[in-house]
Amino acid sequence: MIFKSSIKLIALFLVFCSSIFVSKAQSYYNVIKYGAKNDSTKLATLAIKKAIEAASAAGGGTVYFPAGKYLTGAIHLKSNITILIDAGAELHFSDNFDDYLPMVKSRYEGVDVTSFSPLFYAYKAENISIIGRGLIDGHGKKWWDFVEGYKEGQARSKWQLQFDELNKDIVLPDDPKQMKRGFLRPPFIQTMFCKNVLIDGISIRNSPFWTVNPEFCENVKIHAVTINNPHSPNTDGINPESCKNVHISDCHISVGDDCITIKSGKDAPGRKMGVPAENYVITNCTMLSGHGGVVIGSEMSGDVRKIAISNCVFDGTDRGIRIKTARGRGGIVEEIRVSNIIMKNIRNQAIVLDMQYAKTTVEPVSERTPRFRNIHFSNITGQTNEAAYLNGIEEMPIENITFSDINMEAKTGFKIGFANKIEFHNVQVNTELGSVVSTSNVNQLTIDNVKTYTPKANAAVIDLKNTSDTFIYNAFPTVGTSTYLNLSGGKTKNISLGNNNFKNAAKGVVKTDDVTEKVNVISGDKGQ
Repeated sequence: MIFKSSIKLIALFLVFCSSIFVSKAQSYYNVIKYGAKNDSTKLATLAIKKAIEAASAAGGGTVYFPAGKYLTGAIHLKSNITILIDAGAELHFSDNFDDYLPMVKSRYEGVDVTSFSPLFYAYKAENISIIGRGLIDGHGKKWWDFVEGYKEGQARSKWQLQFDELNKDIVLPDDPKQMKRGFLRPPFIQTMFCKNVLIDGISIRNSPFWTVNPEFCENVKIHAVTINNPHSPNTDGINPESCKNVHISDCHISVGDDCITIKSGKDAPGRKMGVPAENYVITNCTMLSGHGGVVIGSEMSGDVRKIAISNCVFDGTDRGIRIKTARGRGGIVEEIRVSNIIMKNIRNQAIVLDMQYAKTTVEPVSERTPRFRNIHFSNITGQTNEAAYLNGIEEMPIENITFSDINMEAKTGFKIGFANKIEFHNVQVNTELGSVVSTSNVNQLTIDNVKTYTPKANAAVIDLKNTSDTFIYNAFPTVGTSTYLNLSGGKTKNISLGNNNFKNAAKGVVKTDDVTEKVNVISGDKGQ
């Protein structure tokens, strides 16, 4: 009796295990079984769609691409679907524009439109993934050539006419030229209004436009992704726009525009949606070719806040950290922390905060007025053309920016205009030309232990023009310094010094005749 009971228990256990195995096996949907060819001889779009629909009908599952080459058009994901591109598998996206019709709801450079389907697209889906060690290739050259070869006034294509019909009532940005052109290249991967998005491990190349572009999504993780878009226009790497809770880590990016860009909509369209980019962590990434390593804006009309950028290497980008906007955008960029960054071979500036990205004239403060505030940089090593460029606007200066433990080799130093509450702590810049720090129209400035080991005979280490409420301390200029501090401008006032040793400088402080106030020496200064 005991023996028979044991046999029954074992049989039940085997049935249970078998059901688990079958269930697990059935959760994988091999696209070849749905008609896809892995020798790229046949368009696999329909087969992939059938596999996704089968998985979706079962409540979700993994759509599997074994090794081989697949040719496909647009792929639309549904909730609870994982796209698994195995090692040795390559997805080659068609360059026939018709394979990205019908047009779908999308966002293009911060403007909400209906346009070509992205290559991978999801709309209001949850729990979606694109993972694996395989390759996806967007074959973007035909898209790039069409845009770059387009001339105003030439006959409109069928795609442009369709775009016109579908976008009659869209909210336009201040400069609507791009929207009126009506041929908007699709992003490679765009998820719209989705939750729980994972992109992990894959290699991506030749995107038609922006590469990984989540829009209005929540809980996005982009990990160990390699992106290569060489010699290509506007092929930004990762652009999470108006998303919440985003983690980007361990990625390698080399592209034809910005490597990682944080955005939240452009001008009136962005303000209408009013969805900020917030709670982003960017860490352990390497950036090579690109206009910027990590860039915020210029489309930031819905606000950008609570961003942490750390432990990254930028080698060969045009700029390192770049935050940019212009009058008309509106929106606030705030609560940004940048730390533990190495920048090498930076062609322009290591750090940029530019509120005049487009040249405009002064206007009254309104919803069109952008703001930069509460942004902090620390533990940065750089080799660059210009250390930093901070350029506020007269009616809304940049505010509360700190630089701590910075060490750079640069042709020129920090240039700052229209800013309030700026602090330097333990900053060393060995310049080839000019001052380490130059300011104009700055209030509430703190300079603590700022130095250079390459002083210039014709330039002060610190050059302040029309700058007020300033405290300079712990300065110990190196031998050969001609002037440590130069003051000029009729608005320069309330300058205080403390605990400085100017004995190695030919002149500690120099004032021009238009500076009428005396410098306030608090204590401990030597060698003035």
